Order: sequence, then structure tokens, then C-alpha cells
Amino acid sequence: MGLWLTLLVIAIAVIAFVVYSNKQRAERELADAEAEARRLYERLGGQSMNLTAAGDNPAAGQALADAGERYTAAGSQLDSAATIRQYRLVSETAIEGLHYIRAAREAMGMDPGPEVPLLPGQTRAGALKEPVSAEVEGRSYTGSPAPDNQNRHYYPGGNVDGRPVPSGWYNTPWWKPALAGVGGALVGVMIFDALLAPAYAEGMVEGGDDAAAEGGGEAETEAGMEDSGDVGGDFGGDFGGDFGGFDI
Repeated sequence: MGLWLTLLVIAIAVIAFVVYSNKQRAERELADAEAEARRLYERLGGQSMNLTAAGDNPAAGQALADAGERYTAAGSQLDSAATIRQYRLVSETAIEGLHYIRAAREAMGMDPGPEVPLLPGQTRAGALKEPVSAEVEGRSYTGSPAPDNQNRHYYPGGNVDGRPVPSGWYNTPWWKPALAGVGGALVGVMIFDALLAPAYAEGMVEGGDDAAAEGGGEAETEAGMEDSGDVGGDFGGDFGGDFGGFDI
């Protein structure tokens, strides 16, 4: 009887220790995720406030406007965040904004500044290294590795409706309707097939992998996000939450 009682006490102590350790780890991970989200949010805010695009540089102005939208969205997400997942979504939105800041700086001929963590799918999608163009349903769509009078809308690179879109400057933010519903998604697929699939096939995209060239670029794995360094954890690879995707 004494032996069983001793074993029972030991078992209870072990269970209590495991429960306590798990709780401590969960609290620590939540605190870390919150701290990282606030750091990135404040970094985005500071860089946004320090830049002003000249009136004769519409590409930089558009990129700064997009960065400002991400800052507002990240702030709204941060106000209601209470879980690790929600704080990581804040970080993701802020990181996206920081990519727009870098694009604005480059458009103004400035040093782009410190590196920014990667977004899901960004590495796999690659970046435009040559101009591209196509017509879809009577409309002209173009893209370029650098901004010009025609291409003023920056895209940081990633996935739209499961297909890779390389980073670059485009004449219209066609990925917006592609995120809006079934009809928009169909247009997005048509634009990808006409504008980007040939670009991948003909080596006009730098850094995209074979899966991207075949139109199957999936969001990067959680482990890949951890490897990006500055983020401090994975984001799960989807774009749920209030801000939905790259552009709304």
C-alpha cells in the first residue's frame, strides 16, 4: 500500500510539473510573439513617418500609401490580438508594409535600408528581371523590375490564388480583384497564364523555383519563415485575418 501511494504521489508531481512547464512555455511564446509584433509595427511606423515622396514620383507615393495601409491594418490587428497566431499576423502585416517602404526608397533612388524578413511564398515566386506584357480580355497588363511611368504599383512577391507572382512594378494592381472572389480569381488566373507563366518559362524571373514556374508556388513552410531570421517564428503561410493578402 505504501509503495502504491508513493508512486501515485510521484505521478501527480510529474503531471503537475509537465502542466506547469507547458503553461510557462506557452506564456513565454505568447510574450515573445507580442514583443516581436510590436517591434515590427513600431519599425514600420517610424520608417513611414520619415519618408515623403515628391509629387513627381507617383510610384514612390503609391508604395508609401500601401505601406501606410499596412501600418493602419497592423495597428488594428494589434489592438485585438490575444493569441500567438494573431500576433504573428500583426507581424506579417507589418513586414509587408516594410517591403513597401523599401520599394518606395528604391523608387526615390535611396538606399533601401536594412533587410526585411521574407513573406510566405516570396522566395519561391522570385522577382521580375525583365519587362513583361500581355493582353487579357482587351486590357493591357505590364510589369517591370523597376518603376517607370507606366508601372507604378509595387508587389512584394508571393502567391495570388495559389499561383506565384514575382515581386516587381506593375501597371495596375490586378491582384486586387484576384483576391475578391470567384470572378476575380478567374481573371487572376488568366493574367498569370498570359503575363507570368511565359516569364517564368523564358527565364525572365529571377529566383523563382521550378514549382513556381509551373504555377504551383505554395506559401513557404513555417520552418522556412523561421529561417528568414527577423520574424521570430512561423506565420502559418496563409493570409487570413483582417488584411487578407497583399493588397485589398
